[in-house]
Amino acid sequence: MSTTEVVGTDEGTTDRWDPIREMPPSAKLVAKVLDYNETLTQSQLAEETLLPPRTVRYALSRLEEADAVNSRFSFSDARKRLYTLNL
Repeated sequence: MSTTEVVGTDEGTTDRWDPIREMPPSAKLVAKVLDYNETLTQSQLAEETLLPPRTVRYALSRLEEADAVNSRFSFSDARKRLYTLNL
């Protein structure tokens, strides 16, 4: 008979999601959607998450403060910014 050992999390290890763990649910959702999709615009994020554009803007600003997302201008439309996850 074999026994299964349960391995706990070490306090010394860091998870890639640690920078956003204490953020609002909207920021976590935006981060997760960016995790599944490499690069999205703000309007695409609003579409994918079903969140209002204002909420997506707030979530992105919180994620940018934590250096969890990168943003750059779109080459096809300079009025838009493209967001990628940085975790």
